[in-house]
Amino acid sequence: MGLPREFHEQCRTSLELNYLKTFYFWARDAALSVTNKIIESDAVIPEVKVCTAALRLMLQILNWEFRHDTNSTKASINVFSAVVRHDNASSKRSECVLVQPGPAWCDVLISSGHVGWLLGLYAALRQKFSCKGYWLDCPIAVSARKLIVQFCSLTGSIFASDNGKMQENHMLQLLSGILQWIDPPDVVSKAIEEGKCESEMLDGCRALLSIATVTTHFVFDQLLKAIRPFGTLTLLSTLMCEVVKVLMTNNTDEETWSWEARDILLDTWTILLVPMDGSGGNALLPPEGKHAAANIFAMIVESELKVASASVANDDGDSDYLQASISAMDERLSSYALIARAAIDITIPLLTRHFSERFVRLDQGRGIIDPTETLEELYSLLLITGHVLADEGDGETPLVPTAIQTDFVDIVEAEKHPVVVLSASIIRFAEQSMDPEVRATVFSPRLMEAVIWFLARWSHTYLMPLEESKCHLSHGYDHQHQSIHSRKALLSFFGEHNQGQIVLNIIVRISTMTLMSYPGEKDLQGLTCHHLLHTLVRRKNICHKLVSLDSWRDLANAFINEKVLFLLSSANQRSLAQTLVLSASGLRNSEASNQYVRGLMVHMTTYLVELSNKKNLKSVAQQPDIIMSVSCFLERLRGAASAAEPRTQRAVYEMGISVMNPVLLLLEVYKHESAVIYLLLKFIVDWVDGQISYLEAQETASVIDFCMRLLQLYSSHNIGKISISLSSTLLSEAKTEKYKDLRALLQLLSSLCSKDLVDFSSDSIEVEGTNISQVVYFGLHIVTPLISLELLKYPKLCHDYFSLLSHILEVYPETFAQLNSDAFAHIVGTLDFGLHHQDLEVVNMCLGALKALASYHYRKMCAGKTGLGSHAAGHGNFPEGIFSRFLRSLLQLLLFEDYSPDLVSAAADALLPLILCEQGVYQRLGNELIERQANPMLKSRLANALHSLTSSNHLSSTLDRVNYQRFRKNLNSLLIEVRGFLRTM
Repeated sequence: MGLPREFHEQCRTSLELNYLKTFYFWARDAALSVTNKIIESDAVIPEVKVCTAALRLMLQILNWEFRHDTNSTKASINVFSAVVRHDNASSKRSECVLVQPGPAWCDVLISSGHVGWLLGLYAALRQKFSCKGYWLDCPIAVSARKLIVQFCSLTGSIFASDNGKMQENHMLQLLSGILQWIDPPDVVSKAIEEGKCESEMLDGCRALLSIATVTTHFVFDQLLKAIRPFGTLTLLSTLMCEVVKVLMTNNTDEETWSWEARDILLDTWTILLVPMDGSGGNALLPPEGKHAAANIFAMIVESELKVASASVANDDGDSDYLQASISAMDERLSSYALIARAAIDITIPLLTRHFSERFVRLDQGRGIIDPTETLEELYSLLLITGHVLADEGDGETPLVPTAIQTDFVDIVEAEKHPVVVLSASIIRFAEQSMDPEVRATVFSPRLMEAVIWFLARWSHTYLMPLEESKCHLSHGYDHQHQSIHSRKALLSFFGEHNQGQIVLNIIVRISTMTLMSYPGEKDLQGLTCHHLLHTLVRRKNICHKLVSLDSWRDLANAFINEKVLFLLSSANQRSLAQTLVLSASGLRNSEASNQYVRGLMVHMTTYLVELSNKKNLKSVAQQPDIIMSVSCFLERLRGAASAAEPRTQRAVYEMGISVMNPVLLLLEVYKHESAVIYLLLKFIVDWVDGQISYLEAQETASVIDFCMRLLQLYSSHNIGKISISLSSTLLSEAKTEKYKDLRALLQLLSSLCSKDLVDFSSDSIEVEGTNISQVVYFGLHIVTPLISLELLKYPKLCHDYFSLLSHILEVYPETFAQLNSDAFAHIVGTLDFGLHHQDLEVVNMCLGALKALASYHYRKMCAGKTGLGSHAAGHGNFPEGIFSRFLRSLLQLLLFEDYSPDLVSAAADALLPLILCEQGVYQRLGNELIERQANPMLKSRLANALHSLTSSNHLSSTLDRVNYQRFRKNLNSLLIEVRGFLRTM
């Protein structure tokens, strides 16, 4: 419309405060005026359309994003407020929009009997047309139900402060009306299966989800007890059991009504069971609710087992179920786990029985009965049980779930603890895979994936747990005392001084067997390397035990000598090497740890040294088996380099130094093998990144010299490589390869820069620091001409490039003053590109780079030096000079364009030195903005705001921490004051 944003916001506020409620009155009155005619008439009359339209308008009004509870308004509009709607609770699969209109709406929505009228209207029409199956999908029925469901989401200050009584009465009234849609569940589902429309039943499920969202599990359960002999949780359980039965009966890949109903009801359980305080435990259900959760979990398990066994019978060789990855079911399994933990003392024994039955069935039927169905059921049980017993962790060591810590208070003998019994039975079953005969008949690659996944998740929580992983109890003293004893019984069984080392040994043996006996199974090997083995070396107390095990030494020896392990995929080679090197932290001292790493990697480094010394290297190196060996060893070296810790730093450093010359020779020999070149570069990047902060002056000088030679060699063979082909296909492939190489080079330069930020060495490296700036300067000349704006469309390359720029400008801003005009202009062009990027982090890094560049120039100018010299002056396509250009561009962005409010602080830090560098330009730009304002009032507001930006809050012309903080406040005030009327929509 071309009007200011502030005007639109004022209109929006005025509509909400002064008109929305009136519109709702009109719509309600319009519906009221025709409902009697509709109910009394046996034919379709025009009034039906009037009522439907009124109901739809009422629904749309309740969907409004209410922001104001009072009639107060502001002189200026904060245009960053409430840009995106954030409801208090949201579900992953089902939509539930909270309605929070404030106390002014209480009279029309609550106290007027409006809800009773709406429920009465729907009930009357429902009874009148009950014999006509089409009615449930007709517009008036759909509109009325949607409005009723929306009323279930009503919350906030619209309800009086009476300990929730008004809201509970509101919810009970709604629930009473909705019950007829979903109860009794078996009758409703039978009618749907016989052809009745399912939309009413699904809306009833959505209503339960909405009620659960705005209440606690206790209030939710109590609602139904006012009118029935059982609670709402029991109804929810019965309803979901019925839905699951239908799913079992109609097993199909097509998403039916029962799929949708199950997902909505699972979301309802999830919202009820996740505590509102965010403690991570399960909400404590009353006994009846606990029984309801146990029932539904039993039905869920039965359903999943039936689906698993049926998938075998229906398998035509391309079953989606059989091909599904473990992660594909993760969201649903997490909901199952919440329900199971709500009745953990019932569900753990249930799972144990299911496992026992299938273990016995396998044992008795071996060689007689096809075990495939049973194996699929075990696969499903392992996934469910893994989620019930343990959480994922997300990078941290997860605690034993609160429900398991607190619910088995009577169990003080470890071997009788239900979780111990269940865990031990699964581990014993997994151990059977070590028998070649049993492995051949029982442990398919698919089942082994579930076994390895379970062992990784389980061991992360239960294997040799740290003593400080204590639960937080809030019960009485006696109950707390019992819980602590129960918890100790559970954790001690798999602890260091009990069965922990035995189980650890079993897990390592299973891991080694998996890598050796399932060649080509990349997913299985990936789970073993990336999840299970990596989990074992995360904690030092486990590493101490690991390195003393013969099974771990056998794994290390196999890594060095067994040919089958050289056939692992690149990522798995790297991960396995990393894991083995990390385990060295468990040895008694630094010397032993370093010696262990040397023993692991010497075979690889010796091979590369001997290969590089061959006189016929150029011809030998091109042999396929040699290329494969080189690639394999480089991946392993890279994995070892990425695992460097202070304790093993010396050995990893020596490993890299020993292959410096071979790397340079191989870089030249394999200049046309892009895959090998990339591996070489990535190894060096990871090695330098892990080593640079620990190196002494002389060692740093050696590494810097090596990096310079590497860059020179890469430059001599690769500059201009992209432009060699006119074929669009080949050109695209070349760009992709170049993109990967350039990322590696950018990461290498960033790692070198970090030496001046993080340095753990004992001596001064001032001279070597100069060398670092020189290699960075040289690297910029190599890398920047190859990075086009088109290549910056690759997100990872873009991120690494701007990360390097912000890094270099912070550490070595003087390097930019030394660049030639073409290189400097190219970098300035990319900064302009990045400033308007969609990625928030990229824009942040660009702003950081601008801040560093302008700050450097301003400080040098204040000291009477040239700063960026000729680069700061205008030339070529930018006659106004780079700081004038970026000042104009940044002001344009801040005042007129879309961006996240999270960028304001970073933008302020860049804008302050830009203004100080170009104060005259800032005055001119401000005057231009003021003169463009025709409205005298807005012109005055803008002039005052621009003046305050550089003068208020005791702002000075220094670039120190306090001044930056003051300027951030000033800029934020400016944007709130003027951006609303400067921006047009």
